[in-house]
Amino acid sequence: MIKILKDSISFVPRIIRHRDWLNHEAHRLEGFRDIHRGEDCFLIGNGPSLNKMELSLLNDYHTIGLNKIFLLFEKTNLNIEYHVCVNRFVLEQCRNEFLEMQCPSFISYKHGKKLFGHSEKIFFLGDIHSKWTFFEDITRGISQGSTVTYAALQVAFYLGFSRVFLIGVDHSFAQKGTPHKVETLKGDDISHFDPNYFKGMKWQLPDLEGSEKAYSLAKMSFEKHNRSVFDATVGGKLNIFPKISFDEALRIAGKRR
Repeated sequence: MIKILKDSISFVPRIIRHRDWLNHEAHRLEGFRDIHRGEDCFLIGNGPSLNKMELSLLNDYHTIGLNKIFLLFEKTNLNIEYHVCVNRFVLEQCRNEFLEMQCPSFISYKHGKKLFGHSEKIFFLGDIHSKWTFFEDITRGISQGSTVTYAALQVAFYLGFSRVFLIGVDHSFAQKGTPHKVETLKGDDISHFDPNYFKGMKWQLPDLEGSEKAYSLAKMSFEKHNRSVFDATVGGKLNIFPKISFDEALRIAGKRR
């Protein structure tokens, strides 16, 4: 009975927050609906495998970068077209950097509204309290699905991309423990492309099993509409999407028009 009461109490603020997002923010996403229908994009994760790739080659393609991707800009000359972040700690740690980015940034309304206020480059995503839904229409909401990559796949689908090529989605972490547990990372961060990525900062332990479940839902939604997701990560451990080499992905992917 106590648990039911607590769940009911916590449910009310979520409903109010989502209603506020629907009333004030969701309409701003309409301008992105299917603007890349039939095109291809690269979705760039944050794994250390990115250090083995010539990322400047992606500047001729449509790209979606995740979380602290800006840490790569100076040393790789990478320019991304879109950015996605839904994690509370990353948003708190990188507010100023995100506001300085030149591309549209899709971020969590739940964790980001008070931090970012109004900005023409910030577009808020309505977090739904359900991990296991793939929202093809992000004006209704998005599901985080235990990984920002899942949120970004929903954004990519809404933008109309027919083929998405994943890179830097290593799906492998040195740190082990209870999924989603909040810890402060001690020492260099060897699970991301930059040793300072979470060094000395709060982060949440990964949920690889939950991520795989979410990826499977994304795969089904894309394939249902005759679209595809390919995994071009160098040495990646994820086994949900068809594998393809980075060179092959660059060869077959359509460039920006």
